Amino acid sequence: MAIKLKFLGGVKTVTGSSHLLTVGKTEVLLDAGLFQGHRDESYKINTTFSFNPRSINALVLSHAHIDHCGNIPRLIKKGLRCKIYTTLATKALAQLMLEDSGKIQEEDVNYVNKINKRIGLPERKPLYTKKEAAKATKIFRPISYNQKFCIAQGVSATLIDAGHILGSAVIVLDIKDDNRSMRVGYAVDLGRENLPLLNDPVIPKGLDYLIIESTYGGRTHAPIEEAQSKLREAISRTLRRGGKVLIPSFTLERTQEIVYFLNELLKEKLIPNVPIYVDSPLATEITEVFEAHPDYLDEETRQAIARGESPFAFLNLRFIREQRESKALNADKRPMIIIAGSGMCESGRILHHLQNNIEDSRNMILVVGYMARDTLGRRIVDKQKIVRIFGIEYELNAEVVIINALSGHADKDELMKFISGCLPLKRIFLVHGEEEQAQALLTTLTQQGLNAYIPSKDEEVLLE
Repeated sequence: MAIKLKFLGGVKTVTGSSHLLTVGKTEVLLDAGLFQGHRDESYKINTTFSFNPRSINALVLSHAHIDHCGNIPRLIKKGLRCKIYTTLATKALAQLMLEDSGKIQEEDVNYVNKINKRIGLPERKPLYTKKEAAKATKIFRPISYNQKFCIAQGVSATLIDAGHILGSAVIVLDIKDDNRSMRVGYAVDLGRENLPLLNDPVIPKGLDYLIIESTYGGRTHAPIEEAQSKLREAISRTLRRGGKVLIPSFTLERTQEIVYFLNELLKEKLIPNVPIYVDSPLATEITEVFEAHPDYLDEETRQAIARGESPFAFLNLRFIREQRESKALNADKRPMIIIAGSGMCESGRILHHLQNNIEDSRNMILVVGYMARDTLGRRIVDKQKIVRIFGIEYELNAEVVIINALSGHADKDELMKFISGCLPLKRIFLVHGEEEQAQALLTTLTQQGLNAYIPSKDEEVLLE
């Protein structure tokens, strides 16, 4: 019986992760991520499937980031009826993330349709609505870490802690076919050691094949202590000159980590005592999920919460829900710190804060996460003198500081350590990385005599 792996998305790019394992007539989907890019390209990719959603026997979800779970409602619209297996924390987070994604889809289509109506173009439809997204998590089946379970005929799965975000998992698939057995590991995305809030990634043993991310396949992060020092210096410098610190942040995980670091800096009196705002209703709800699922946090954080010292609740911190409160921050000229989504500056409230503050040289834009190509965030990272926000050109006069060491993705050395712990392996597939980074990791692996490969979109390989 043939065992095949098809790479549906998230290859030679960092969005749209999805891969199909076929064991005879059994089909198992690993992740169903939303491809994020230009509007027309995204819509085409996210609505075109090189497989039949109705024939999928099981879907295993690694974590709740939209580039891994965001296309599930669309698949359901196209006939997906199988159970979706993931951790309890991921189910809770995915419900929030998918509903927010559905809301964004609707708002984007409404905006486009207003323009199309004026110029005589046909109306568009969203990939899915908020209501459709809300129904998706009803078929999620929560599974605990380290619990082996049967997901389809001949295929069992175990979820182990990936250390990437709350509830994230490395998926281990045990396959029995006729008189042979096979073990496949899926580490997309993989976290780092010694980050706050989360446990370190767990390395699976006895694998035959490994599918692993390559986001930072050719780069190394500075030590987290150095990142904290850089964060302190950058914030202090900006606040002393009377400026605002704008932090574009992913609502899931990165926001909670930044809040943790700021709390530590304030407790030690290492930064000025100024107001700190988390300007995101979604980030507020996600933070509540963190507090409701302490079992997924590391021992230090669990003990702090038990003592009533939650890192997500301190005097200077305010969570902003209402739009009018968000707008009021732009009229407030006091030094402050504003954390707002989206992480790549492509949507959300960060755009309004950038619009109002990007031309003031007293202010700072603090980049604490990955910025993909063709995003406003990448143009800010590249320090382009003129950037467009809501179609209007602005001068980038604000200081730009980049702290990559706060990334939740493993770097080159951490990826190599993880892979080394999985050896011996028949083959390593490098996914979830821009081609340059994937190629860098490929070179490192092949120099060590390992059989590594960068697949192409919709390529299918036979696992022997």
